[in-house]
Amino acid sequence: MTGDPTRRVAEEAARIIFDEAVQDYGLAKRKARDRLGLPVTLALPKNTEVEQALMSLQALFGGTAHIERVESMRRTALEAMRALAAFSPRLVGPVLAGTATEHSPVNLHVFADTPEDVLMTLFELRIPFDTFDRRLRTRAGAGYQEFPALRFIAGETPVEVTVFPCHGVRQAPLSPVDGKPIRRAAEAEVISLLAN
Repeated sequence: MTGDPTRRVAEEAARIIFDEAVQDYGLAKRKARDRLGLPVTLALPKNTEVEQALMSLQALFGGTAHIERVESMRRTALEAMRALAAFSPRLVGPVLAGTATEHSPVNLHVFADTPEDVLMTLFELRIPFDTFDRRLRTRAGAGYQEFPALRFIAGETPVEVTVFPCHGVRQAPLSPVDGKPIRRAAEAEVISLLAN
């Protein structure tokens, strides 16, 4: 670990995300700071610094198992996207970025006139699911907005689907990692990632 305390927090937060079921970067950074015995007044690293440390950790210790896990999760994402094809699904998050851990769900964005349309499709496919609300920022400087979401298990992989209005396909919400619009991948890009 380096001597810079902010860098040490980023590296420890990456370890927490890598080893434990922690997906929230803010929580991982606070846990890391506390574990390292650093003062609460310490400026925490940016989420992008934690993500970079996580990528380095995965490259160093994840090896073939990490690559195979991400590929398997992308195949699961592709199956789920095909099942939800009527709603223009997009893959987002760690599975798309290649930083997924064994605790990460597959995250999809779908677009529908009403959330009930998506629920009815899952009913018709006989896929059991739970519903919840996901809080996302849609514009810089704006507060959080709640979107209906659902989760189900595909094989052994959890899949979380956030439902946006149809016009939501044009503007992605902001990433909790870097504050920029979340990168979204349609089916063709996921197929390309799997081919490579």
